[in-house]
Amino acid sequence: MSASSAIASARRSTELGLVVMAGAITGAAYTLASLGKNSTIPPVIVPFLVAVLGLLLIAHIATRVLARGADPTLLPLVALLNGLGYVMIARLSDRLAGLHTTWTLLAVIAYVVTLFVVQRAADLARYKWTFFAVGAGLLVLPLVPGIGASFGGARIWVSIGPANFQPGEFAKIALAIFFAGYLAERRELIATGTWHVGPLRLPEPRHLLPILLAWGFSVVAMVGLKDLGASLLFFSLFVVMLWVATERTSYLVIGVGLFAGAAYAAWKLFDNVQTRVAIWRDPWAQYEGKGYQIVQAMFALANGGTGGTGLGRGSPNKIPEVQNDFIFAAFGEELGLFGATAILISFMLIMGAGFRVAIRSERPFEKILAVGLTTIFGLQAFIIIGGVIRVVPLTGITLPFVSYGGSSLLANYVLLALLMRISDSTARRSGEVPDELTIGERFEARRARRAEASATRARASR
Repeated sequence: MSASSAIASARRSTELGLVVMAGAITGAAYTLASLGKNSTIPPVIVPFLVAVLGLLLIAHIATRVLARGADPTLLPLVALLNGLGYVMIARLSDRLAGLHTTWTLLAVIAYVVTLFVVQRAADLARYKWTFFAVGAGLLVLPLVPGIGASFGGARIWVSIGPANFQPGEFAKIALAIFFAGYLAERRELIATGTWHVGPLRLPEPRHLLPILLAWGFSVVAMVGLKDLGASLLFFSLFVVMLWVATERTSYLVIGVGLFAGAAYAAWKLFDNVQTRVAIWRDPWAQYEGKGYQIVQAMFALANGGTGGTGLGRGSPNKIPEVQNDFIFAAFGEELGLFGATAILISFMLIMGAGFRVAIRSERPFEKILAVGLTTIFGLQAFIIIGGVIRVVPLTGITLPFVSYGGSSLLANYVLLALLMRISDSTARRSGEVPDELTIGERFEARRARRAEASATRARASR
């Protein structure tokens, strides 16, 4: 066995062990939640464990076959968060648990399909303008009469027949690919400040204008849809990716200043922003109204204390929409400070692994894209957890892999697959695993050989 093959084998063996451990933790949590709620061991515990381990093993086998040089910690950490989220959703509602099982299956399939289709991460850069068009189209899709739908004051849903989904969840990935492709191509021109505006040195407008238009379109679209949480996510994503691509701190400082100004303007212009800020500052004043959820979440966290009430022994159902925006409060109540901290640590480890993938990448596009994808994940977690514990005003963003939501789960598994592909590509170029031809490259090579053979026979016949 070569050294490169040994590295790949060790990574996948580590991943398999951690995946099995995540499945065991999920099974134990499911049993404890049932004991706490009904004082009985669930009769479906064996089928449940088989289903959980089966889905995790499908994802692991796909990684072993399609991305064997990828980081071994990302998939197990995601499996742990997804499993714990399912346990809490099942503890809250049997109906939602059944739906979440279906979405998890579809998400794992999306993960496998993404790894199969995206054989080389660098190939995505060639389609950056296509991804921009797709992302822009998805953002405005909820505005189309007849299919767009509002929920909670935000018009972010699309209903086509029995299917309901949030196109913005997929738009963020498409726009991250566009930003990464454009910045990788023009980063030196953007970093070179040849246009003087007072004391500032800015890049030529023609180099920065396309990406500013893309960013502005996404933010304005999200504001028009009253999805201000997503607007914050897109704004931060753009600033972080621009800063990483150009390595100019001035862009980060300017971005923070623009954010402060935009936040103040939004507070002045939009009633729903003023309401959210008022609730953030003093939720008790609106306890009988819109502040009820956040107050109940604070009661739940206080009731959990350090060690928690125990799985199945809390009262998370007192929080409306607990399976979505406030699922972290449910964990804080039943697992206490220790359990909530463990979930936070899991998110931090995923972010650390994502940034490690970015640091190890040598190609600018892959490096910037890895940073962007990890930033999406980390910002989502910070915004929603910060809203629950009143660090920032609450916005309607799901907690990745934990909250109930099919669109979010599908999009985040696609995001995970792209990070795994970037990690595998880096391993192949560095010689850690053999850089063999992809399935698509083998097909092209076979077709070229057949074409050459046909041409040879034609020349011989003449």
